[in-house]
Amino acid sequence: MTSVAAPIPVDADAARLQELGYPQELGRSLRGFDNVALGFAGISPVTGLYAVVLVGTLVAGPAWVWVLPVALAGQCLLLAVYAELASEFPIAGGAYQWSRRLMGPGYGWFSGWVAICAYAVANTTVAYLGAPWLLSLLGIPLTPNAIVVAGLALVAVCAVAGSFGIDVLGRAVRAGIAAEVVASVGIGLALLLVFRTQDVSLLTHTLGAEALSGGSVGAGMLAALAVGGWVFIGFDACVGASEETKGATRHVPRAIWIALLSVGALVILNAVAVGLSHPDPASIVAGRDGDPVATAVETSFGSWSAKPFAAVVLAAFVACGVAAQSLTARTIYSISRDGVLPASGFLRRVDRRRSPIGAIVATTVVAWAGLLLGLRSAAVGSLIAFGTAAIYVAFLLVAVAALVARLRGTWVPAGRVRLGRAGVAINALAVAWLAFEAVNIAWPRKSLAPPGAPAYQVWAAPIVLAVIGAAGLVYLLVARPQRKLT
Repeated sequence: MTSVAAPIPVDADAARLQELGYPQELGRSLRGFDNVALGFAGISPVTGLYAVVLVGTLVAGPAWVWVLPVALAGQCLLLAVYAELASEFPIAGGAYQWSRRLMGPGYGWFSGWVAICAYAVANTTVAYLGAPWLLSLLGIPLTPNAIVVAGLALVAVCAVAGSFGIDVLGRAVRAGIAAEVVASVGIGLALLLVFRTQDVSLLTHTLGAEALSGGSVGAGMLAALAVGGWVFIGFDACVGASEETKGATRHVPRAIWIALLSVGALVILNAVAVGLSHPDPASIVAGRDGDPVATAVETSFGSWSAKPFAAVVLAAFVACGVAAQSLTARTIYSISRDGVLPASGFLRRVDRRRSPIGAIVATTVVAWAGLLLGLRSAAVGSLIAFGTAAIYVAFLLVAVAALVARLRGTWVPAGRVRLGRAGVAINALAVAWLAFEAVNIAWPRKSLAPPGAPAYQVWAAPIVLAVIGAAGLVYLLVARPQRKLT
């Protein structure tokens, strides 16, 4: 009797990636929970809250918390579109890969270019904002030079974690989000339920913060909504790890929803908790308290909590930095393997640990270069102002590509996740929201700039967006990378 060889098991994830035109080069070992953890760390309730609670209160008073549900709802429109795309195209470098399939190679390259620039700035921002917590733990005075050096060290730590492979990266992120859960859930609930000192009605008052916006409460709330938009980004870290996640077509769409909604709930909880447990909210509006979260925690728990709290916050910043750098590196890798970036041969290099080591090196060097701007606060402030606006523009480019393809009939979603008849309406609303919020974030406001900031810092977001856009268009016209994609 002739024996029949058993069929060789087919890796469905690798097979789908092959259908999309690429071999499986990165290590695929992440589970669904690991992908959620990357997105959770990328958004980061602790990092997000620290980035916005002071500025939000300065421009709109305690009432600023009401913009958070609005920003979250707007981002959920985008997530509905992202879930469809991630389900059908489970591939790293979503902004680039999706856009070029929906709208053509030139549009896709430009979308990827904007995303790379935005992500690169995010890496610098996370390291710069995390550096003071490292210095606080070490007892080192906060000087511009010390902040830059500490930021360089944080970037290096995150890069090393990423270079040891996706398994080590996943463990680093899981450790970080454990700290985030302690800080977000434990401390937030304690502040709200045990240490609340203010009446809930405080959250309906601005305490005169609208003075920064010419006396207009509406203008102050719009500025606060721009600030609120800073919180709900980073979930695309889930998409960045698509080629390293088992069952990506199923797990990645689910992960972006779980990550964003859980972080959104925690940020709203903690924003309310800080506002109601702070001993003197008026001092924040008046500019006398530059760290309201730490004030609320230390006043409530006692001065002993300063060091442990700083350690927890630092762990959260490191996890966020690891997730952000992994997203940037995988986006660069995804684009460069098509040979459409300068030095693509190096940038697409994968090492024996199956990590995109060339892109990791490039991501690290660019983040270090950005941190050098921290020697001048106005310069780094301009960089931070540009970063979030650019991320919303990258989101917008993807949403526009999806909407146009739907209307043309050139894209009919065929993945596990489909919006069906509601797809066009939801997609159109996502485009409207992103266009509004991108303009709102980029709008030159003195109220969102430091006192006495130079004009170029107030106008930083539109100026740098214009420069980045012009540079991308010039490269498209001169180098014509899109010809390699036809």
